[in-house]
Amino acid sequence: MSSDLIYSLLEIRDLVFRYDGAPSPVFENLGFTVAAGQFILVRGVSGAGKSTLLRLVCRLNRPQSGSILFKGRKIEDYPPPELRSAIGYVAQVPQMVDASVRENLLLPFSFAANRKKNVPGEEAVRKMLDDFYLGDISPDQSAMKLSTGQKQRLAIMRAILQQPELLLLDEPTSALDTESAAMVFSIMEQLNVSKGMSMVTVTHTDYRPEKAVPVFYRLENRILNLER
Repeated sequence: MSSDLIYSLLEIRDLVFRYDGAPSPVFENLGFTVAAGQFILVRGVSGAGKSTLLRLVCRLNRPQSGSILFKGRKIEDYPPPELRSAIGYVAQVPQMVDASVRENLLLPFSFAANRKKNVPGEEAVRKMLDDFYLGDISPDQSAMKLSTGQKQRLAIMRAILQQPELLLLDEPTSALDTESAAMVFSIMEQLNVSKGMSMVTVTHTDYRPEKAVPVFYRLENRILNLER
């Protein structure tokens, strides 16, 4: 295995993807590399394919050609549960089950792929709620009664608790007000700086990190361009 593959956490090569019946592809010969510990922000106009890119990495969609490698292996070679345990994905629309806040946060630990991971205790759950400015919410209350913005923060928390090697965030602050969004971005930066968590975040905002060292990309004309 070449040294560049060992260094690269994620590598996309010559990716081509088209939705069924679409007149033109979303991506054409797209290339993209994520090194371990990077804090990447992907911008682009609505409909450029930013969300689709994240879904392809998680195997929620399949490309027509090209390859996606995680830690030097094609993602098709990973059992889906193993891949999704290593790559955390937070969709733009948060999904909750009809259960308590605590049960929603700890739900992934019931999956076979995560059973070797340490289940956070009550103190850790309450601390994380505080960290995400949800300290006034009881872990026992129904997650279905939360606002969209609160659910979005809960979905991010749930992904982080799995301690993924790579975290993919699709517009993580789209349902938050300016102050709450700034708080969430600050937490993401802290996770990157203090714990080295690798992140790829899709955002339409002009957010610029204060602590983390970002790498900016713009998705346009079916390819990703590095912004200088």
